[in-house]
Order: sequence, then structure tokens, then C-alpha cells
Amino acid sequence: MSTESNLIEDRLPLALLLMRIAVFFVMAIWSLDKILNPAHADAVFENFYFISGLGTGVFIAIGVIQLIVEIGFLLGLYKTWTYGYVLVFHAISTASSWQQHLSPLEPGNMLFQASIPMLAACIALFMLRDADRRWSLG
Repeated sequence: MSTESNLIEDRLPLALLLMRIAVFFVMAIWSLDKILNPAHADAVFENFYFISGLGTGVFIAIGVIQLIVEIGFLLGLYKTWTYGYVLVFHAISTASSWQQHLSPLEPGNMLFQASIPMLAACIALFMLRDADRRWSLG
């Protein structure tokens, strides 16, 4: 085997696992926020998605469903669906904050820029989902 082949076989699975864990961590925090602090989720939905008044129960249900899918993503289950879900919902979240991306140096906007490399990680994970086999049950 060539050195390049060893590089891909040895390092790629670990790199994909680390990206999967990192993306899960961020997504799970947002899901837990909906469950534990639905008032904050309501404010986010109103400010970024122009949806208001969904109610505490709806946010808790959304958070629980999201968390279940994200745990499937972390475990590498149903990769097309769970990786796709994570990609689509993070893409929507990133797109909804387009104004913050256009003025990154305004107070409070700098952290929104972290969503861009995370979106790239979500795209890479989806594209390479069949190669993401380390600690994967799928």
C-alpha cells in the first residue's frame, strides 16, 4: 500500500468522527436550549424565522425530536437521513442569519461566522458519509 492510501485509511475515519462529534455537540446544545429554555427558542424563532407564538410545548417537542435525530447522527445511524437533516437544518440556520454575516464586526455578530465552517463540515460529512465508519453503527 502506498503512503497516500495509508493516510486516507488511517486518518480520514478519525477526521470524520471528530467532525461528527463536534457538529453533534453544537446541534445538541441548540436542541437542549429548546427543551430547557423555550422562551429563548421563541425569541430566536421570532427574530430569525419571523415565527412567533408557537408555545412551550411545541418548542419542547421540536427539541426532543431534533435531539433524537442528532443522537442518530452521532451514532452514524441512517446516514442519508440523519446527516441530511443536520446539513439542511444547519444550512437554514446559517441562511437565516445572513444579516449578521454581512456585518461580522458589529457587536454580537462575530460568533455567527462560526456557522460557516460548521456548514462546510456538515457538507463534507454528508458527502463522505459512506466513509464515516469509525464508531458508527450504521
